[in-house]
Amino acid sequence: MHYDAIILGAGGAGLMCAATAGQAGARVLLVDHAPKAGKKVLISGGGRCNFTNTGTEASRFLSENPHFAKSALSRYTQWDFLELVQAHGIAWHEKTLGQLFCDDSARQIVAMLLDECAKGGVEVRLSTEIGEISHADGIYRAAGATAPALVIATGGPSIPKMGATGIAYDIARQFGLNIVPPRPALVPFTLGDDDAAFRDISGVAVPSVASVRGKSFEEASLFTHRGLSGPAILQVSSYWAPGAPVTINVLPDAGAKLRDARKRMPRAGLKAALVEHLPKRLADVLAVRIALPTELGNASDTMLDGVAARLENLTFHPTGTEGYAKAEVTAGGIDTAALSSKTMEARTVPGLYAIGEAVDVTGWLGGYNFQWAWSSGVAAGQAIAARR
Repeated sequence: MHYDAIILGAGGAGLMCAATAGQAGARVLLVDHAPKAGKKVLISGGGRCNFTNTGTEASRFLSENPHFAKSALSRYTQWDFLELVQAHGIAWHEKTLGQLFCDDSARQIVAMLLDECAKGGVEVRLSTEIGEISHADGIYRAAGATAPALVIATGGPSIPKMGATGIAYDIARQFGLNIVPPRPALVPFTLGDDDAAFRDISGVAVPSVASVRGKSFEEASLFTHRGLSGPAILQVSSYWAPGAPVTINVLPDAGAKLRDARKRMPRAGLKAALVEHLPKRLADVLAVRIALPTELGNASDTMLDGVAARLENLTFHPTGTEGYAKAEVTAGGIDTAALSSKTMEARTVPGLYAIGEAVDVTGWLGGYNFQWAWSSGVAAGQAIAARR
């Protein structure tokens, strides 16, 4: 069977690429080893799919080349995808920080993408192994088919229980493309025995500003039985490197709050002041760790300033992360230096494309990675149709 393009991977990026190319007249085969299309889409956003973010811009993506994503993101924007969602009658709502979700179910997004593929006459083969991939005389062979174009849309190794693997990197290396070392991203941290008291308050969440290596995010932090999680922590995890400390500001303007407490309840201890602003279990742990050695009324400004500094820069030294099993996405991947930012085609291998999570472009938490899937998929799909 001969096609204009074989797309490997029926996730968000692969579906979008297939629909775009198919509707532009290309004959497309979309292949996935999974029994269902869009498996990550289906579980995302608590089953309601955080399908894009109104604040999407290239600065909110990590890459060895921070400029690479600009072209695709500017040519197929969050507003373009939202228009598609609305055209399919999918009800949606906006949560904090520009995050857009389905009112009902993530299944609606997958159904929409499959419908768009059907409109383009895309042949979708699920539960199908890719098999050996070869390339000769301008023709790619994979999954029992041939085509002058091959798209790597198989994602990264995050969430292996869903069948995720690093096959994208194997295929890329087969064709001489470099790989930026992949690592888990948007992933919880693990803490060691020195921080066991924080593991013991599993389930406690607090508004915070989490920081690592000069990057900060203001969202909730969550203490878990293994370490740290929550939106702020997941965000900074993408910027973390082994050995780097993670700081959390759990009480902004702590100095003023402590002085106020000293004035109102001079005979109280530190814990009483903390409980006014923090969950009791966290206040208990912090009061022991910081250990103000006197009643508030006897504490000098210098002493309170020292306590405030620790509350505003609560420092942890993670022993690691919870790895790909708990990572929402994979950072790193196929080196963007090998690809055209306009078409996603490999510069040295005509007809070979790479899109979505397989590429070294990783978005913040909050719908950014799906928008990259849509934008990069459209870029490659348009290029495939144009080469016919």
